[in-house]
Amino acid sequence: MRIENHDLDRDILNKVKNIHFIGIGGSGMCPLAEILHAENYNITGSDISEGDTLARIRSYGIEVYMGHRAENIDGAELVVYTSAVKHDNPELLAAQSKGIPTVERCEMLGLISDRYKKSVAVAGTHGKTTTTGMLTQVLVGSGYDPTAVIGGRLPYIGGNGRVGSSEVMVCEACEYVDSFLELHPAISIILNIDADHLDYFGDLNGIKRSFKQFVSQTTELLVVNGDDENSCEVVADSKLPKLYFGFGNHNDYYAENITAMPGARQCFDLMHGGEKLATVHLSVPGKHNVLNALACATVAAYLGDDGEKIAKNLESFKGVHRRFEILGKKCGITVADDFAHHPTELTATLTAAMSMGFKTVWAVFQPHTYSRTAMLLDDFAKALSIADKVVLSEILPVREVNTYNIYSKDLAEKIDGCVWFKTFEEISDYVCENAGEGDLIITLGGGNVYMCANMIYKKLSEKED
Repeated sequence: MRIENHDLDRDILNKVKNIHFIGIGGSGMCPLAEILHAENYNITGSDISEGDTLARIRSYGIEVYMGHRAENIDGAELVVYTSAVKHDNPELLAAQSKGIPTVERCEMLGLISDRYKKSVAVAGTHGKTTTTGMLTQVLVGSGYDPTAVIGGRLPYIGGNGRVGSSEVMVCEACEYVDSFLELHPAISIILNIDADHLDYFGDLNGIKRSFKQFVSQTTELLVVNGDDENSCEVVADSKLPKLYFGFGNHNDYYAENITAMPGARQCFDLMHGGEKLATVHLSVPGKHNVLNALACATVAAYLGDDGEKIAKNLESFKGVHRRFEILGKKCGITVADDFAHHPTELTATLTAAMSMGFKTVWAVFQPHTYSRTAMLLDDFAKALSIADKVVLSEILPVREVNTYNIYSKDLAEKIDGCVWFKTFEEISDYVCENAGEGDLIITLGGGNVYMCANMIYKKLSEKED
């Protein structure tokens, strides 16, 4: 369980004007800097590499320093840093030596969200980014003008955050290392609770304990997946009003007549209390996205939207970056990329892919962390076996050393016909040589496997030309 920072001054944003961000170009930092800039704080930042987010930040007139140096924090009254910043970072050390308050990114998100009366936090072990993006688009389309902090790029808003003018805020509530316990939202969405991040939580009960604490910090309403046993369990003791969504008609909002449509679309009737509110045509594939849409519809209906308005706004959602993102079609082969890195996510994504009418579905998977791979090895094998062909890369260690003595070949041995390679170059050569017209090649993983997708697409493009 995350240890509460008792030294954190919850009123600090009312006491400072000059704020410096270490790693301002990070996907989680950029939206926070944008929000505070819009609230007339003087923002500066630093980073070690250029990118689209830094270009966006600079477009507001925010000064960004390349590289981390102690003098970068001159004039700052508050310093914000990410969990990726090392303890010996010169800017962090300079702030500490000068007595300048420092807050981690998740703490700043909590401080900002406290300023919005209708803050909506999207929690769950799977689907947070898609649902946060989807809800943001629905609420923007309905004229609520929300502020948003999303874990991935939403093409609709041209980034992973936006600054609104209302009292509504939508943000992703990440459970890893209990980051979401910095939040005290008015409305919490609980999408699902599954065994993940076991290197931190230990077991499923550890995750449930953290979600129960998160639920206790919600102030107005709980929106809960009524078909997910773990989610129902963690909210059972809460006295807050609850609205349930799911496939079963025991839920407050549920789906009937779910139909897979051509072009990776889903169609379903949005139901409430036995009444059909609207027919929804989703532009993103998979039943898991029907559940995500139901969660968004529940919040939108609670805020006052009617069924037809909800359906129209849901239909306009085309997805977020790295969530079944189609790169294109070359040589008759469709290339896609997805962030799925847990067996449950892989099952949802690959089940959707297999229902889309492709001749052969190629799953190119990059295992993410030794601990997750070792602890869920059989679950990974079962999920990946849904695809017609499976190709593995080496395990991406992220923050770990291989004390588990686990390797990709161990996973490959459990999947019929599976092959594995050490480099993305070898993988891209193999799939481009063996895939054929009418096939789908989808890269999967929470790391940098999207680079492999780009490589595959480039090779096929050159082959076609």
